[in-house]
Amino acid sequence: QMSDKRFLGTWKLVSFEVRSIGDNVYYPWGENPAGYIMYNEDGYMSVSMMASDRPVFEARDLPKGTAQEKVAAADKYINYAGKYEARSNKVYHHVDVSLFPNWIGADQVRNFAFEENRLLLSTDPVPGDEKQKAGYLIWQKV
Repeated sequence: QMSDKRFLGTWKLVSFEVRSIGDNVYYPWGENPAGYIMYNEDGYMSVSMMASDRPVFEARDLPKGTAQEKVAAADKYINYAGKYEARSNKVYHHVDVSLFPNWIGADQVRNFAFEENRLLLSTDPVPGDEKQKAGYLIWQKV
């Protein structure tokens, strides 16, 4: 049911910010996160994004990494993939695989808008510790 061909292709992450009511903005992964989101004609999508300042493992080998190194690496990284569909002003990512197991079998829903060669994705506000917060991601067409 993917009907909006503007999604198709590869997009590079430009900005990831969280805004709370009152437009307080913070950058949970710093001001230079890295990532890509891809949408293909078969109706599948994949996203991987991370903080660009994650420390390398001392052993330089994933299985030999310490528990602390693995936690630090995963703490500022997310990925998921599955089918997607665009309806109205929302895109539904139907998650089949994910670093975060709780998302598997669920939908990640994002509001979307296109501005020239950029894709703007945002979450609806979710309750936070003190105020409602929403995530905003800007992607540049590659």
